[in-house]
Amino acid sequence: MRVAAIQFRSGLDKSANVAGLAALARDAAARGAQLIVTPEMSTRLDRDRARALNEAHSSLDEPAFQELAALSAALNIFLLLGSAPFRVGAAALANRSILFGPTGAVLATYDKIHMFDVDLGEGETYRESALYRPGETARLVDLGPAKLGLSICYDIRFARLYLDLARAGAEIIAAPSAFTMPTGLAHWEILLRARAIESGAFVIAAAQGGQHEDGRRTFGRSMIIGPWGEVIAALDHDRPDILLADLDLGAVAKARRAIPAWKTDQAFRSAIAEPPRDIGA
Repeated sequence: MRVAAIQFRSGLDKSANVAGLAALARDAAARGAQLIVTPEMSTRLDRDRARALNEAHSSLDEPAFQELAALSAALNIFLLLGSAPFRVGAAALANRSILFGPTGAVLATYDKIHMFDVDLGEGETYRESALYRPGETARLVDLGPAKLGLSICYDIRFARLYLDLARAGAEIIAAPSAFTMPTGLAHWEILLRARAIESGAFVIAAAQGGQHEDGRRTFGRSMIIGPWGEVIAALDHDRPDILLADLDLGAVAKARRAIPAWKTDQAFRSAIAEPPRDIGA
């Protein structure tokens, strides 16, 4: 199965972002991609909370989604919009992935479960939970050629989600992201390879990259990892680009037969226990 990860640099103009993504998707499809994954917050990346809430999507009938649905149908592909800000309340958003099928139908949505609440130092602080409502349910979709598990960015730090998707049958797990520069430099490749090894699945990590209109800078370096933890394809920059790879889905079963740790969930007790009470004291 040929897959593509689109690396992008989303700004504040939804129409311009969708047009840019569509151009890259057309190029990827022309080069044989059957599944195309775009980054986290593909349609709009904005850390201004009031502005983000005001400009967020509120319906799957909105023009941006309709254009992407029509594109997936015209190209006869699976198109995973890595995520978009989606209004779910008067003062709350969801960080939502949307999967469009070859007919243009919405096959699944997934709301990011783990919120990016961190203090990275030097004034770089994020409180995703201040505006975004976490999802509660993992998502697995049968594409026909392969079963696809959905995750978003910070989810990559929580191995249990990936193990649950693997146990449910995921052969490919999407990890659309907008990693910061500090965390990207330190953890990006390590985390992606670890999750692939643990789950025995392919991981497609389509990334935001570069200096954005809202002032943030993201890491880029999109990657596609194999179920043995090998880097199949990778970009070495943060510019908009396309990353292609041919996935041998038989490698999933081979990796899982070799090291079946992914399917076990052994209960254990901590090795640190309270000392017995000295009843004679």
